[in-house]
Amino acid sequence: MVIRRVVASVAQRQVRHIRPVPPPEAQGTVAEVYAQCAQEMQLIIPPVLLHSPSPQALSGFWMLMREPLLVVGSVDRLAKEAVAAGVSVVNICPYCVDMHSTGMYALAGEHDAEAVVADQHETMADPRLRGLVGWARTAHLVDQPAETPFPDAHRPELVGVLVAFHYLTRMVNVFLSSFLLPPGLSPTARRRVKHVIGQQLDRGLRARPSPGRSLPLLPPAPFPPDAAWAVGDPGIEDAAARSYAALTQAGVRSLSPVVRELVTHRLSSWRGEETGLSRQWCEDLIAPLPQADQAAARLALLTALASYQVDGNVVAEFRRHHPTDRVLVEATAWASFAAARQVGAGHIPVRAAG
Repeated sequence: MVIRRVVASVAQRQVRHIRPVPPPEAQGTVAEVYAQCAQEMQLIIPPVLLHSPSPQALSGFWMLMREPLLVVGSVDRLAKEAVAAGVSVVNICPYCVDMHSTGMYALAGEHDAEAVVADQHETMADPRLRGLVGWARTAHLVDQPAETPFPDAHRPELVGVLVAFHYLTRMVNVFLSSFLLPPGLSPTARRRVKHVIGQQLDRGLRARPSPGRSLPLLPPAPFPPDAAWAVGDPGIEDAAARSYAALTQAGVRSLSPVVRELVTHRLSSWRGEETGLSRQWCEDLIAPLPQADQAAARLALLTALASYQVDGNVVAEFRRHHPTDRVLVEATAWASFAAARQVGAGHIPVRAAG
């Protein structure tokens, strides 16, 4: 219990750029998401806290993550943690790598968890996990389609985790400190701490939450054709429809049509490749825009395509024109969602696409 309280306190201090709603002050939808998260994940995790200035974005994120990841249907939690960890590696999100490899410590053991951390999934002992991590690391690459290492019945859950973590890793890179664990720890100390945290999280990782608990947080919405990867699991289908609608509306509220069109157009030609260390590609794209839209487009483009490059200066320039926490969260949520949505659309089964 003491460790859990310490972890919860540290979690609240990890959020940057915005003031998250403190749990004692939470009301309405935010309080309901906090309650669900605390019950099902043993604490209110920083990714939930960072969304709290926007109840709609918070609900959309929680639903998008909870229904595929936490609810155990045809796929066990270990397989889902492996996919989450693989996406975290490819999106250069050290925080999420630490979090989900720690989950693997509790469910699979140290060797395979650390193989993911080292980006050496080919050395994993469990062939099933090895295949899933390999798939997760390349599933966003349009020109390098990998063989799907799972039956079609598992698609809604595993592609759902893929989409959720292509969204979440971008948000985490913007709003959370780079590391879950102190970067100065020795390799031996890091493994020891992961074992301890894994033991604390074990009960939540092995729980079987009821499907659909998050759905009342958002109103029903039409099912989007590009979420057809979810077909076959009614709860995930409904979650995709509601969360897609909420995150789309977050962009409408927070970003001008010109900015949204620019980001959408750039994503349409994105093949999953990295943009490189230079931001010049971004500056060239936004150059014709007025100053306020330049700041918004810079934040949105970098969030979508190179979230690890969003720094305090990018955020400060956006805030100069759009000062509220809600708008900052919703703008980045929409950009993260736009990229994740496109990744998911690449995994629609042939029968649904036809």
